[in-house]
Amino acid sequence: MEHYHYIFTGSGLSALMTVYRMVISGNFQDKKILLIDADTKKTNDRTWCYWEQGKGEWDNILYKTWQSAIFSNEKFSRTMPLFPYEYKMIKGIDFYQFVFSKLEQSSNISFLNSTVTGYKDEGTHVTVNTSAGNYSCDKLFTSIYNPENAARGNFPVLQQHFTGWFIKTETAAFNDNAVTFMDFSVKQKGNTRFMYVLPVSPDTALVEYTLFSEKLLKKKEYEEAIREYLEERGIDNYTVTEKESGSIPMTVYQFWKSNTRNILHIGSAGGWTKASTGYTFKNTDRLSQRLVLFLEKNDDLSLFYKKNRFWYYDLLLLDILYKTNWKGSQIFSSMFRKGSPALLFKFLDEQTALKEDIQVILKCPKGVFLKALLRRLTGL
Repeated sequence: MEHYHYIFTGSGLSALMTVYRMVISGNFQDKKILLIDADTKKTNDRTWCYWEQGKGEWDNILYKTWQSAIFSNEKFSRTMPLFPYEYKMIKGIDFYQFVFSKLEQSSNISFLNSTVTGYKDEGTHVTVNTSAGNYSCDKLFTSIYNPENAARGNFPVLQQHFTGWFIKTETAAFNDNAVTFMDFSVKQKGNTRFMYVLPVSPDTALVEYTLFSEKLLKKKEYEEAIREYLEERGIDNYTVTEKESGSIPMTVYQFWKSNTRNILHIGSAGGWTKASTGYTFKNTDRLSQRLVLFLEKNDDLSLFYKKNRFWYYDLLLLDILYKTNWKGSQIFSSMFRKGSPALLFKFLDEQTALKEDIQVILKCPKGVFLKALLRRLTGL
């Protein structure tokens, strides 16, 4: 059984970013590292977006940036300057190619294109079973999401599920200076539903139909909604050049309780996705940096977790959306109608001081949040 210092089961965003940071730190050159995934990451399977102040570490692989964002519902539309933030977009394939080109220069890193069938903490080491054979390691980092884990305890589990079309129109149809952050003018049908539009040029955009809800839709429902949205805006002569779809778990389940001294859950399997929004890239960026610094000084992976006040904010929002899923439009509209975009993005990034938190919270519908808080406090 071949032995490694570190094995990563899954080579998605969290694993690749963590190993990338291990490499650029220069402090893990003597450690054998294995990444295992059934997917070779050779296709553009997803798009990541995030907001950031000024220049950032990933700017060299950005596909597009915006300085303004549009928020809409059935009653109003607001175009918001984002300064001092920019909204940034990275295509999955560009990220994969950049990171793999760096990792392939390190002789201590290996890749295995295989399916993980199981793993176990043996106390002194971890065994990992795959369709290609068995391996062992000192520490295992797994990003394999188990829905059964998230369903445990008194925590709601929603999905941010979506289908997106990259379209090219015959004539100019988009304002590529502003991203449509959320457009709740679409029919809600008892859920939280919105359109998300990333215009990369006047005739090219990613148009994505997104829901925050418990259950997924049939494929044709997502696509019919996109088609209807475009038709309502007079966009009918277009070609669909790419499609993407996905489902991101939205939960504040305490994933760290499944960690052991030698096994750490990362990515969505470790709660690295921002529970209230589904945003992943920036959270993963921060947590991968913190994890690498942790590994340089600590040996017990069960100590790597941190719960803060934002965890409780997310819990209340998910409680509300789980019990009254149609209230998402009302909640987000109250935040974005007159609120400072910079403060809202800072809050969603979990970078605000408590005084700033209160400014944001006071713009939300107070009744629904007070009821959710009361239910949590009383257990009813």
